[in-house]
Amino acid sequence: MTTNGGFEPVFCTIVPPHVLDTLAQQEDPALAGPARRTLERDALERTHRRLTTVIGAPAVAPPKDAAEDKPHRTLYDARHHQDLPGRKVRGEGDKPGKDATVNRAYAGLGATFELYLKAYARNSINGEGVPLNATVHFDRDYNNAFWNGEQMVFGDGDGEIFLDFTIPVDVIGHELTHGVTQYTANLTYFGQPGALNESMSDVFGSLIKQYTLGQTAAEADWLIGAGLLAPRVTGKALRSMKEPGTAYDDDVLGKDPQPATMDDYVRTGRDNGGVHINSGIPNHAFYLAANALSGHAWERAGQIWYDVLTGGELGQQALFTDFAKLTVAAARTRFNDGEELQAVLKAWEQVGVPTS
Repeated sequence: MTTNGGFEPVFCTIVPPHVLDTLAQQEDPALAGPARRTLERDALERTHRRLTTVIGAPAVAPPKDAAEDKPHRTLYDARHHQDLPGRKVRGEGDKPGKDATVNRAYAGLGATFELYLKAYARNSINGEGVPLNATVHFDRDYNNAFWNGEQMVFGDGDGEIFLDFTIPVDVIGHELTHGVTQYTANLTYFGQPGALNESMSDVFGSLIKQYTLGQTAAEADWLIGAGLLAPRVTGKALRSMKEPGTAYDDDVLGKDPQPATMDDYVRTGRDNGGVHINSGIPNHAFYLAANALSGHAWERAGQIWYDVLTGGELGQQALFTDFAKLTVAAARTRFNDGEELQAVLKAWEQVGVPTS
């Protein structure tokens, strides 16, 4: 694996630990049990990720026809066990089967590949046609989806709080974008660089959904994980880029803690320094820039963010201000002193992140 500055041992999940912590403390075993098992499994995966970093991950050879810019997807079924990758159930070009989860995962991998290829001329997540592998039906009542540095893994949810994690295509795009970040800027997964890491995945996860649906910035809902919450939950999604802090307000989950501006920046030692919480600030900046520019968000705002992520100047320890300044420079380089630059400058000003 080639990354900027060396491989960062990152294990990235779509559901933040603070949400699972809240569920694990519930008296109802139907809520607490799956959450506790998910937290335990996630802890094991984090340990595995660190060990892999120490001893080295197996090299992944690109397929022979990688230069043809086609996806190379393989789907596996864990059959509610924990061994990865599981039993192969669908390969590239195979017809859809009866398992809707497998079919959704296959389509989501393809949608992610297509956005990066068509919008940014990127051949798979590493730019060199690396295969996209995913495992579904992981463990029992597993309340998460994750990228482990090598493949995607999806749980089925507990049916009480979370549904099948292949339902929202932006969840698939979010996790695979952690792979793009891994192969490019390799942002450290702690504090502000970790929040930027999470934000990049939310940004491109949302763009993948918008691209798939053919939506403009005005038509998009800017929600991350819409359709993932079970009917009993009072909420719309896991996060909102348009209105951070409003995705859910539930008697079990509590209230969405994401801030929209630096005025409400959360200082915490949990969740790797609040990477899933403070990501709301750069998320909101992207929404503001994309909304101001209108049209398809992946074309201008998305291009600027992509240029920064892959340009080689974004350091592993980058803070919000570092990233913001680079987006300003990227906007000027690609679009001169036009409305794109003004939209980016104003967006960062509105969320309280200085660009000079």
